[in-house]
Amino acid sequence: MMEYLLAHDLGTSGNKATLFSADGKLIDSVTSHYPVAYSNGTWAEQNPEDWWRAVLETTRLLASKVDRAKIAGVSFSGQMMGCVCVDREGRALRDAIIWADMRAVEQQRRIGEQISEQEFYRLTGHRLSPSYGGQKFMWVKENEPEIYRATHKMLNAKDYVILKLTGEFVTEYTDASSTCLMDLDHLEWSDRLLDAMGIEENKMPRLCRSTDIAGYVTKEAAELTGLLPGTPVVCGGGDGVCSAIGTGCTREGVAHSSMGTSSWISITSKQAIYDEEQKTFNWAHIVPGYVLPTGTMQSGGGAYAWYVEKFCDHERAIAKERGVSVYTVLEEALAKSRPGSNGLLFLPYLLGERSPRWNPDARAGFVGIGMEHGKEDFLRAIQEGVALNLNVVLDTFRKKGQDIREMVGVGGGAKSLIWQQILADVYGIRIQVPTLLDEATSMGAAITAGVGIGLFKDFDEADKFLEISRNVQPQETEHGLYHRMASVFDEAYHALKPIYGSLKNLR
Repeated sequence: MMEYLLAHDLGTSGNKATLFSADGKLIDSVTSHYPVAYSNGTWAEQNPEDWWRAVLETTRLLASKVDRAKIAGVSFSGQMMGCVCVDREGRALRDAIIWADMRAVEQQRRIGEQISEQEFYRLTGHRLSPSYGGQKFMWVKENEPEIYRATHKMLNAKDYVILKLTGEFVTEYTDASSTCLMDLDHLEWSDRLLDAMGIEENKMPRLCRSTDIAGYVTKEAAELTGLLPGTPVVCGGGDGVCSAIGTGCTREGVAHSSMGTSSWISITSKQAIYDEEQKTFNWAHIVPGYVLPTGTMQSGGGAYAWYVEKFCDHERAIAKERGVSVYTVLEEALAKSRPGSNGLLFLPYLLGERSPRWNPDARAGFVGIGMEHGKEDFLRAIQEGVALNLNVVLDTFRKKGQDIREMVGVGGGAKSLIWQQILADVYGIRIQVPTLLDEATSMGAAITAGVGIGLFKDFDEADKFLEISRNVQPQETEHGLYHRMASVFDEAYHALKPIYGSLKNLR
């Protein structure tokens, strides 16, 4: 009897629900969108009930496509680094503070007075930053004490939906590592970190493995979703970690890259990688016994999309006339520029930078513009600049002894054949491109569900979900060119670094 796995990917702009068969085939997927409320310059919030509404809509639709009795399990990936305060009845006490929110700057400073940056990095796997969930919960305690007192548990996005489905207050190791309240080596809430942030441990949910069954669909939730009561709900993981599972990054030597709006590289390792300059960070892995060292840049695919939106009206008109995507037209333009972009360099810091620079003041720029440069050179320079920036992350891992032989690339940027080749040439390794470029995250959640309910023996089953459509081999001559460009790229960033702060005063 064919069985199905239902996976939800709770992103920033919407929930993507995906139904897979047990043999790894995509049956159907549907997305329900919801808004983000931005305010005060650095605040970003969402109503958790919008997540629940989106899960209800998409679940009902997909459950109607198959025999509900054959849906063997449900699991989730979800946006990380959030703060959802709920009471004992599971009601959200305020809007969720999501990953993009940076209000906890003062909390970051005072945590640094209690614990050194190096000790914090070693305990959590992360830099001390206002990005993470624990710092946001600390902000709630200090600015909304009545909310903090009423909070029974602090959750992340997927944990909230699991609560609504099962009545269980749980989180798992990947999302727990995004709170910066968990000891990464021991996979338990850390007294040292809780004390530094003034958080009571009894306000944190029960810790589980990603593959643990959090609970079962309640009768009430079944009536709302169309699922059968008693359907097992597996914890799943944070979106970045689920994406790694969906690309087969489940064993050492295989790297995972996502070329979405923000872009990142992750690898699977038995030990956390601690870089002296803290360029990279570490998530707990979904695969037991491993961690997921990662470097995430702010604007990867987003840098290319920005240029297309602002400067490519002509190409959009051509695309409309021809009935093709604007990116098809741009691919033709890109082919006219040779490797190295005719000596043009792009620094991709449109939104400041996280890893590897960790500089919120950093700004983007084209360096080396000459009369000989055309639009095709600017387009290619952006793709090369993103690749060179990610290469700093990859080199950090290599300098720590990681032997990375291949990489699986997903996301919108991976649809560009020229960009795929640039990445292979910059990194000097083979890039594998899956057939399904946009489903890796939900696929990872589905695989996690399969392991959790015993449908799959282990995470090697990811291989039957992962269909590779294209292998891109590095070219020796181009790799040599990009190796030389990498040092110039680094020099350009450090040369411009002193003026980034001054640029803010010119606005």
